[in-house]
Amino acid sequence: MKLNFEIVPRVLEFKFDAGTSRGVLKTRQIWWVKTWDLQAPDRVGWGEAAPLVQLSVDDRPDFEVRLGEVLAKAARQDWSGNEADVLARIKDLVPQNLPAARFALEMAVLDWKNAGEKRFFRNAFRDASDAIAINGLIWMGAKEFMFSQIKEKLAAGFTCIKMKIGAIDFEQELELLRYIRQQFSPDEITLRVDANGAFKPDEALDKLKQLSELGIHSIEQPIRAAQRDEMAELCVKSPLPIALDEELIGVADKTSLLNHINPQHIILKPSLLGGFSESQEWISLAESKKIGWWVTSALESNVGLNAIAQLASKYQPVIPQGLGTGQLYHNNLASPLQISKGSLIYNQAANWEEPA
Repeated sequence: MKLNFEIVPRVLEFKFDAGTSRGVLKTRQIWWVKTWDLQAPDRVGWGEAAPLVQLSVDDRPDFEVRLGEVLAKAARQDWSGNEADVLARIKDLVPQNLPAARFALEMAVLDWKNAGEKRFFRNAFRDASDAIAINGLIWMGAKEFMFSQIKEKLAAGFTCIKMKIGAIDFEQELELLRYIRQQFSPDEITLRVDANGAFKPDEALDKLKQLSELGIHSIEQPIRAAQRDEMAELCVKSPLPIALDEELIGVADKTSLLNHINPQHIILKPSLLGGFSESQEWISLAESKKIGWWVTSALESNVGLNAIAQLASKYQPVIPQGLGTGQLYHNNLASPLQISKGSLIYNQAANWEEPA
């Protein structure tokens, strides 16, 4: 069975200036991928390619050209077979240095094979509207802006708050975290922090000790990636559990990385790692080594977010996932994805706005 493919570019517009350790984001370039069979053109599958600026290995000026080359090869393939066959074929077809393209193709073909209903495999989130607990994300910015976000998330019923740190004075960030702790114990509110590699290796341990006094659940990527010896030492000495994030991007030998660093957790972003197949390999390996994990979106539109939520649901997660990014944009697609009381829900009664 052969399929046709088309690229639909979209520039998403943030509702606010989204501060990260790599600068402030105002817009987000993505590429939707449409697939269909000429014999049944009304049955359409959709995927999303969303490399992150200055972070994804496929953040490159010719990305759309490379995506087109991938889809041209995909149009010559036979897409019969089950889910495992599709994922294996795509892994062979798309090079590892194009993880967002690989994920987009996985999504589009699996969606098409599942009747074009924005469903990729059996999972309780899509099939039974089972809610997925998520963390409330606090973006970097001025202290007042971050404080207003914290109050907003607490009022909305989130029981897990994730705060990006490393943008303002560390003492001010500690003060914001103390504000939450003064009102809620660790049993009431789980606190996660994400440094995005902002700490220097020689100062990181002291800062981790200060954070640990506030009952923090974990810290993502305290020092920048590719400092394996330093990160491994931190994971041994830190009183605060460490989660690898950027450290996983572009890694071919997963076993070697986890054996060397031995982190307490890993964070999985399918758009940056290579989609369903690569993420599932990381999960299998982490679980075999008793390493915790959770899945996080990477500022995709609702099309990509839906796929990532279904991947998380497939594993019946018991801790909050990082899936609260669907309300970031003025011009996101209308969808059945809704956030209620700190959980992401698939509203079966709502309709999808088709990408255009």
